[in-house]
Amino acid sequence: MIATGPVAAKRGRPLRFTPRMPGHLWNDVLGDRPLGGRFRAARRLACVVLFTLFCIPVQAVLIQFSGPAKNHFARFYFRTLCRLIGMKLRVLGAPSALARTLYVSNHTSWLDILVLGATLDARFVSKSEVAEWPLIGWVAKLGRTVFVSRSRGRTGTEAQDLRLRMEQGESLILFPEGTTSDGTRVLPFRSSFFSVASAAAWIKPVTVVYDRLGGLPVGRRDRPLFAWYGDMETGSHAWQLLRRTGTRVSVVLDEGFPPEVVPDRKALAARVGRSVTQTAAALRQNRDVA
Repeated sequence: MIATGPVAAKRGRPLRFTPRMPGHLWNDVLGDRPLGGRFRAARRLACVVLFTLFCIPVQAVLIQFSGPAKNHFARFYFRTLCRLIGMKLRVLGAPSALARTLYVSNHTSWLDILVLGATLDARFVSKSEVAEWPLIGWVAKLGRTVFVSRSRGRTGTEAQDLRLRMEQGESLILFPEGTTSDGTRVLPFRSSFFSVASAAAWIKPVTVVYDRLGGLPVGRRDRPLFAWYGDMETGSHAWQLLRRTGTRVSVVLDEGFPPEVVPDRKALAARVGRSVTQTAAALRQNRDVA
């Protein structure tokens, strides 16, 4: 039915809405709010730097003494950093109660250092170049990271050093992909990274997926905000992340198994890689992980 008469006459002109705040101010309210995001990022970055500068001398003193204090302080440091950058942690499963545990994880970003450092009482194994990176190198050293060169001439010596550390009761965190991924998949695990597995008492697969942004599930388009790979610059990547809110990471700690139940390094890499790949796929699809 078509309206006629006085009502139709009043509706002759289309309704037009004029915002009270014209121009870019209106877009700033409905859009990404770049000005507010920049202030948030600057505030978070300043807090991270100041807190790190405070913790460096404390950890430097604690490292000189035996006992668990340096490990507890490192976990406190990483947990605080996650809070300062607005990253919510969700941990499914429990860390191993055994010493000499080899945690094997996928690797997506420099954020993994903060997340796993806040979750596990273990030392990272990282390439030696990380020690020279601004801020991230400081963070890695505070977490008592073991730096390796991965050069062919020193592979045997460094592997022996890692085995010695495990035999002394330390646990290690290993990234057997050898590099970071784009967050949409898990790269194949390299069997050469499992040369120290024979010295471990327990192998525990770990899956890390950044699954919330703005409180909503992360899609393929948003994964580069978390993933750090290729020729991405650390500073610009961190700046974009620090501007955002409602971020969350899920860490799944599998039950694990003793290394002797797997016949060789290739089979071990395949078994752990399959477990982490399946769990990561479930998390990216927002499905429950058993």
